[in-house]
Amino acid sequence: MTSVVLGAGGFIGSHLVTRLTGEGRAVHGADLKHPEFSPSRATQFHQGDLRDLEFVRSVIPEGAEEVYQLAADMGGAGYIFTGDNDADIMHNSAMINLNVLQVCQERRVGRVFYSSSACIYPGSNQTEALTPNLEEASAYPAEPDSDYGWEKLFSERMFQAYARNYGLVARIGRYHNVFGPEGTWTGGREKAPAAICRKVAEASAGGSVEVWGDGEQTRSFLYIDECLEGTLRLMRSDFAGPVNIGSEEMVSINGLVERVMQIAGKSLDLHHVEGPVGVRGRRSDNRLIHERLAWAPSWPLKKGLSLTYEWIADQVARSADTKSPSRSVLSAPLPTPTSPSLPRSA
Repeated sequence: MTSVVLGAGGFIGSHLVTRLTGEGRAVHGADLKHPEFSPSRATQFHQGDLRDLEFVRSVIPEGAEEVYQLAADMGGAGYIFTGDNDADIMHNSAMINLNVLQVCQERRVGRVFYSSSACIYPGSNQTEALTPNLEEASAYPAEPDSDYGWEKLFSERMFQAYARNYGLVARIGRYHNVFGPEGTWTGGREKAPAAICRKVAEASAGGSVEVWGDGEQTRSFLYIDECLEGTLRLMRSDFAGPVNIGSEEMVSINGLVERVMQIAGKSLDLHHVEGPVGVRGRRSDNRLIHERLAWAPSWPLKKGLSLTYEWIADQVARSADTKSPSRSVLSAPLPTPTSPSLPRSA
């Protein structure tokens, strides 16, 4: 059995490769870069730009049983909600998805999974911190909260159109704030759980943690292992989606900081500052996934946060150690070249 993971160098993609190879599958992975924190376990890893149609053709073999399309230009609130990156986000991700659909049609793949996002939901459904409405059917009339969300919604419709017009078997999952070890934790593209774990790990006793906005905005966060389980169950089911893949356990950002501090055993002040915060409230609605797949994520947030904080705290300590003047600069890892115009992967 051959599986293809596009975006295999990213956080979710690299974990998915490990899961699929653990099933004994031959896995072709592709991305601009290799995974940052551990070697890829892909049977073959193709390094290149998925905006290049010929590169996509070189990655997806004829008749591949499964193609997982996770590659996108993405990041946390500091990347998506400032408006400064909208043109790159929409251009890069749309080009990738157009190429992937064309090649999947040409190569007659068995089925393809598309990773959409909770950002496709109307901003007007998420103005109340405690009562957001993210039922799948509420996506229309369309009013995504960002251009990132508009591109995701457009691409959902592309996958659905290829399914209708060309018989492509497509599955669409709407991811909700996926986190865990080996994800981006610094540099501006990290998401809230990673950013907060880093800030708490870096803070000295009696110090403070910077929080954007008043911290009362709410979210639900999904641990990576549950994301993979939901993805595979959807991919191998008779249900096309779109369907939410997320946790229903909602927490405010202030509450998230409090939980991380408890895990770390630190007492810190919260320092609220101006910054991009996105919608006021967001939580996965899991009624449909439970009905159609007889499953829904169930891990408590604390369980995933504990594992993630332990990993990020270790990264912070390693980073501080390599910067120490008493250590040779040769012990520090080499930086990975990046460009703001190049997409990042999930």
